[in-house]
Amino acid sequence: MAPKELNFITGNKNKLAEVQAILSATPVKLQSQAVDLVEIQGTIEEISKDKARRAAEVINGPVLVEDTCLCFNAFDELPGPYVKWFLAALGVQQFHKLLAGFDDKSAQAVCTFAYCEGPGKEPTVFQGRTDGKIVPARGPTHFGWDACFEYEGQTYAEMPKEEKNKISHRGRALAKLVEWLKQEV
Repeated sequence: MAPKELNFITGNKNKLAEVQAILSATPVKLQSQAVDLVEIQGTIEEISKDKARRAAEVINGPVLVEDTCLCFNAFDELPGPYVKWFLAALGVQQFHKLLAGFDDKSAQAVCTFAYCEGPGKEPTVFQGRTDGKIVPARGPTHFGWDACFEYEGQTYAEMPKEEKNKISHRGRALAKLVEWLKQEV
């Protein structure tokens, strides 16, 4: 597979570092650009595709955008794509209290990447999901809700980065992207 250059649209340095680490063994050359995009309300897929279309217009070329969600099973997949607003309002130390009145603490971490070849092109979506549960924060609290999402006894924040990247929602979505890119060249 020939190297593929991707304009990854993000201003989140932690997300960028994680994506670079996951793609480091692939022939994908990642460039990052921060573009302030209006985010519509809708399903995970609708939001991701819309962001990709808007970013492709701004960049006037191929883009990769990402949307991360946290879906509580007790809330019928909410907060979903709106998790960053819940987290901003409550803080990572209080976040688990959203499920205080529910026996079901299970959740899915969902990552959706959308690739758009350029303006006017239809985006392609790659999604990864990891099942876990919501717990009181454990581990470093500098990366979103990682300290509250537990997978097989450890929160994402407690895991070594390489281990997390192998099982995470983001790692699973990027594996699908890489497989697709292999078919495209």
